Amino acid sequence: MKINLQNLTIEKAHTALLAGEYSAVELAQAYLNVIAEKNADINAYVEVYTDVLEQAKHAEEMFKNGTATILTGIPISVKDNMLVKGKESTGGSDILKGHISIYDGTVIAELKKAGAVLLGRTNMDDSAMGSSTETSCYGPTKNPLALDRVPGGSSGGPVASVAMDGALAAFASDTGGSIRQPAAYTGLVGLKPTYGTVSRYGLMALASSFDQIGPVTKNVADTEILFNATNIYDTMDSTSVPMEKRVCAKTAVKKIGIPRSWVNGEGIEESIKKNFEETCTKLKDAGYELVDIELPLTEHSLAVYYVILPAEASSNLARYDGMRYGLSLPGKDLLDTYKKTRGVGFGKEVRRRIMLGTYVLSHGYYDAYYGSAVKVQNAIRKELANVFEKVDVIMTPTAPTLAFKFGEKMNDPMAMKLSDLFTVPANVAGIPGISIPSGKAENNLVHSIQFMAPHYGENLLFEIGKKCEEILK
Repeated sequence: MKINLQNLTIEKAHTALLAGEYSAVELAQAYLNVIAEKNADINAYVEVYTDVLEQAKHAEEMFKNGTATILTGIPISVKDNMLVKGKESTGGSDILKGHISIYDGTVIAELKKAGAVLLGRTNMDDSAMGSSTETSCYGPTKNPLALDRVPGGSSGGPVASVAMDGALAAFASDTGGSIRQPAAYTGLVGLKPTYGTVSRYGLMALASSFDQIGPVTKNVADTEILFNATNIYDTMDSTSVPMEKRVCAKTAVKKIGIPRSWVNGEGIEESIKKNFEETCTKLKDAGYELVDIELPLTEHSLAVYYVILPAEASSNLARYDGMRYGLSLPGKDLLDTYKKTRGVGFGKEVRRRIMLGTYVLSHGYYDAYYGSAVKVQNAIRKELANVFEKVDVIMTPTAPTLAFKFGEKMNDPMAMKLSDLFTVPANVAGIPGISIPSGKAENNLVHSIQFMAPHYGENLLFEIGKKCEEILK
């Protein structure tokens, strides 16, 4: 039978599977057919798993024996930096080509336990460093809404897989906006959960104090379902927060903080500012109180982020040395082996950030750069905490521009990094953020807004997100 994938949601699919309108195998095959038709052009998937239909048959057994969950039989794609036992995981980098995972990450294990169908691994920027998926060793991913535009990054593959109807949902990682920014560019909902809620066990580390796994979906309800399914305490993740401590004092959204001076700053496209103001008007008309706020320190989050992230990345990526796993290019001595392996295995952007990170951690510069950045980070956390005493959520655009054309920013690293202007504060402070489509733009592109909430305030984001879906149609 013909399944309407374009309008399908997790809830609709679950209802149909329960009613026997179609089977899990038929649903999985429908997505495999789309992937076969579209992936050659879009390059969302770097590998489609060979056992997809076997997984779907297992899901059918769960429906028959009464153990099915709301995620049973739901086809989901995963980012190439999430470990799936027995499958290749490379982080979009030549340095890990051929690396086979020996265990499931916690999120993957939970999805498998729930009976979800994992379709395959999706493309990403090399080592999750980038905002356009142009640095991937597998080549760039195209934006399904406009093939001459980037899908965003570093999770361009996961979002493209959903946007092209090649997956019902996806899981990805967000270190500075890598879920929310590409979701914004492709008209999807992307969530960066509170740091410590969704386990990072089995996620390739980039910047361990920022990295967070989260879902990409077509609507807020599906995002909520996937978050609830993975919002667990995990002893395998030392940063996982005990469930009893995951408490947010706020229970509803009434006041929305608007940092107008930041939104109206330099580098923000006029169409973004216009859509933002139109969204503000609609929210006010819907009964919300809009409160102008100032975030003088938070506005410097990007500078803080690009000191701390390279420092942590230079440390985390030191494990890719050609000795234990992945690419190994023998040299005349140990140092030469390191140079050859890392010089060839890592792309230009990764090498740039490693060198920057090593520099800011070096003797004589540690206090001036890294130490200072950490102090400002703590000040930003306090500033946001103070603001959340006055408002329930903060609203900004998700990105300062619409999806840009391929090659437009590749030779301008600073312009590329500015794509994360509004998303990095959530990572720097460890708070949750969600990206919501907010209207059509020119050239079949889309606008998007972002909401940030206090720690463990995901329910606030789901509430305001669902309301936005009603009023922003």
